[in-house]
Amino acid sequence: MTLYPQLIIDVLKNVRYPGSGQDIVSAGMLEDDIRIEGNKVSFSLLLKPNDPFAKSLVKACEQTILTFVDKNIEIKGNIAVKSIIPNKTEKEKPLKEVKNIIAVASGKGGVGKSTVAANLAIALAQMGYKVGLLDADIFGPSIPKMFAIEDARPMAIDVNGRQLMQPIEQYGIKILSIGFFVDPDSALIWRGGMASNALRQLITEADWGDLDYFVIDLPPGTSDIHLTLVQLLQITGSIVVSTPQEVALADARKGIQMFTTEKINVPILGLVENMAWFTPAELPENKYFIFGKDGVKNLAEKMGTTLLAQIPIVQSICESGDYGAPAAMNEASPTGLAFKQLAQNVINELEKLKDK
Repeated sequence: MTLYPQLIIDVLKNVRYPGSGQDIVSAGMLEDDIRIEGNKVSFSLLLKPNDPFAKSLVKACEQTILTFVDKNIEIKGNIAVKSIIPNKTEKEKPLKEVKNIIAVASGKGGVGKSTVAANLAIALAQMGYKVGLLDADIFGPSIPKMFAIEDARPMAIDVNGRQLMQPIEQYGIKILSIGFFVDPDSALIWRGGMASNALRQLITEADWGDLDYFVIDLPPGTSDIHLTLVQLLQITGSIVVSTPQEVALADARKGIQMFTTEKINVPILGLVENMAWFTPAELPENKYFIFGKDGVKNLAEKMGTTLLAQIPIVQSICESGDYGAPAAMNEASPTGLAFKQLAQNVINELEKLKDK
């Protein structure tokens, strides 16, 4: 087979950038430096600094050329990655059409933060608001499973001449997650800069449109991700989720302190006590305080903030999340009512902020 640059270009049109779904040739990611020396092919990719998809994109280009051109081509190790610096003057403020940005955080993992974020978004949508949900838990994205959209792959659409990701819509909510772009069975091991850059792309290179509420499910703890968000966005307010257990409360205090530091300075809308008590289905009047009683309620009083909700442990909450139908969708159930009250309390706290 005779090798020539246009053949390589045509074949590389089959390679799509994971962040937008657009092919790398149309997206201008292929440098005009293709070199062919006998059976050896080399070229460069133009990507943003610390692009999280760089390695996977190089591998995709190698495999595509070996598959569609010739399996004997010398391509591995011959694809360079060049960083391009975006023109900052062209940047617009992200999410300028979003009225309220709510960050849902927790001091530690395993307290049900993602469950609260997902059901808060559902409850707000059921109240008639336009809602977006961003799964910013880069290292453990769970929103795709909770909404039964694990196999979804966002497409690229043209918006005023820009190629943007189109969020997946489920239950009336616009959703994006890094989970849409990675193998769900593989562990994500990213450096902080790579993770922050991936998150930035999900925010700035997506067509979120006009929203009343944009709910962000943050990773647990405190990290570069949190700093990236507060530097990138004007977050309206934050919610801290914890169980009543003392070890969880200690971490919740750190989460509260993080948001209230001078460097971050994001208003705390209030606290959510998750797994507040256990009520068996056959004994609906009984409450068993497995992790302690009123721990988050007492912490809210001590910290001078609002207790937004106490969510009980109910088997259906776990099951509904696993089956992709969050508990708040059943508005008449006890948990559905609890999440509806949480949404109303969040709205009330946001109104108080506007009056200050």
